[in-house]
Amino acid sequence: MRLTTLCIMLAAVAVPAVHAEPFDEAVERYRLAMIEDVGQALSGARDLRDRLSKQDIAGARNAWIDARVGWERSEVFTSGFVPELDEAIDAWPDAAAGFHGIEAQLFGADPADGGDKADALIAQLADLDARVRTMKLTPQGLLEGVVRLAYEIGDSKVDGGESRLSGTSLNDMRNNADGIELAYRTLFAPKLEVVDRALAERVQSEIGQLKALLMVADLKSVDADNLRKTSEVLVVALQAAAPKLGLGTPTLEAASR
Repeated sequence: MRLTTLCIMLAAVAVPAVHAEPFDEAVERYRLAMIEDVGQALSGARDLRDRLSKQDIAGARNAWIDARVGWERSEVFTSGFVPELDEAIDAWPDAAAGFHGIEAQLFGADPADGGDKADALIAQLADLDARVRTMKLTPQGLLEGVVRLAYEIGDSKVDGGESRLSGTSLNDMRNNADGIELAYRTLFAPKLEVVDRALAERVQSEIGQLKALLMVADLKSVDADNLRKTSEVLVVALQAAAPKLGLGTPTLEAASR
């Protein structure tokens, strides 16, 4: 990581109580969205398994792609709140199981041989589906998840291409950006617009710019340098927003809490 190029490894700071209004209602609204996204991933994985059992390879590939939409949108919280499931479900680039283990077979030379991996993925996503309904989701942890995912889009994802074999790496980043926008608008924008409207507009503008840079024909057409710069500027803006929201300043390496 190019941490020396940014002032983004700031220690968490004490925050004034004056801005510490509860986020409870916003968190529960966000939970409902995550239940829907995880449900989409689980439904897609089940469809994938069914298609494989019928040797419908084209249908299985489409189901895999559909399942990824909900998963990538939910990455704001998965890496911090359920890291063991996140690693099992979406390890890359050299995964033997999970989404990318299935991808290697499904879009490779032996596409029909993926039923066992699909069963395991279904079990993991079903576990996630159960957990997201009851787990404690904190605004601090979710802000940290937004910051890390924003940085990751401009760092490892644009450089490496997460889903090379399926050719859907650009979709992954677009869905990540949608997840970032959903979390920001649901959880943080309403309060930030009250305490610092200019900063709220700045954050939303950078998210919009991030999404615009991903609206290209294919991965090779992405302006990687501009995307990287935009993701870094977004990280800094979100860090500046944290104390105004009554939260600690997030870093890229802190565990969600």
